[in-house]
Amino acid sequence: MTLLEITAAVAAPVAAAIAVIGAAFGIGKIGSSAMEAIARQPQAAGDIKSSMIIIGALVEGACLFAIIICFMAIIQ
Repeated sequence: MTLLEITAAVAAPVAAAIAVIGAAFGIGKIGSSAMEAIARQPQAAGDIKSSMIIIGALVEGACLFAIIICFMAIIQ
């Protein structure tokens, strides 16, 4: 194994873990902010929930893309 392969084999799982932790923090922040907004304006709960779900899906999609890139770095 070359140095580049060893580095990719070590760095890719670390990068995937960082992506997952960042996505978990982001989704938690989205949920927290949405609950605060619903507490302030209960009549807007439907709009806030749908926006929260869309944004959460976008964050999760970005995380999945990052994980796939990390796995591609290992497979090369």
